[in-house]
Amino acid sequence: MFLNELILSGLVLSYSPKSEQAWNHRRWVIKSISAISSNLKDILEKESELVEKIAERSKMNYRAWNHRCWLISYMTREQVIDELKKSRSWAELHVADNCCFHYRSQLMLKIMKDSSCLVETVSFSHMVDIDKAWKDELDWNGTLIKRYVGREALWLYRRFISSCWINHFLTDSGDASHHFKESITNYHDFGTFLKKELCLIDYCSTVVDNEFGDFEAQAMHSASYLLWLKVKVPKPLENELLEKMRVIELKTLVEKSYPERSSLFNYFMS
Repeated sequence: MFLNELILSGLVLSYSPKSEQAWNHRRWVIKSISAISSNLKDILEKESELVEKIAERSKMNYRAWNHRCWLISYMTREQVIDELKKSRSWAELHVADNCCFHYRSQLMLKIMKDSSCLVETVSFSHMVDIDKAWKDELDWNGTLIKRYVGREALWLYRRFISSCWINHFLTDSGDASHHFKESITNYHDFGTFLKKELCLIDYCSTVVDNEFGDFEAQAMHSASYLLWLKVKVPKPLENELLEKMRVIELKTLVEKSYPERSSLFNYFMS
């Protein structure tokens, strides 16, 4: 009976993909199924596929993506990691869609939350896997930023990844086991992390073509990211960051792009 209800609501969504009632009904059905069966793997996979299909023809459908984010609470760690891998292809083809990157951020937070709850019993190899997942996400996002010029969604997502990386891996937040802290590699060194970010910013700050606005937008997004990093950087590394701001003439760049916000940018650069 419940599976038939999913088929019915799927039919409704095929005609009205933004129907709040249809999405709410779908969640009620899944809750009802979870009450009588703990095996939701197939249903969760089909739900994710449904959202992707609907998102293909219904751009920026927040209701569909909110439904997909809601499904994460029913996923196991293995399913979350699998979703991260499978959703990459779709994200690479829709780099201007904030929704798919918000979904990825929720998957990443789910991994971190589960690991924090099991910090005393989690295996060392599991913690290394989490560490690698975050590093891979940073590298993948950097590749997309260079490939697709001027896409704000990619830069916003990078702030999220970097913020989590800094808070959970580069600083002693007290959430990780001592054994894991001792395993931190050179990549976790804040100086090394900062150099990688500055290389990306330097690459994206050069406007090579004034005919199109994408390169100017890319330079502006990289400048905003640099200002954001300034808030996160420890005092001993602040001079290196300020020097980079002078090299790329950040003050001139932001005043030219956003003259009405010059006082705000001056505050952050002081």
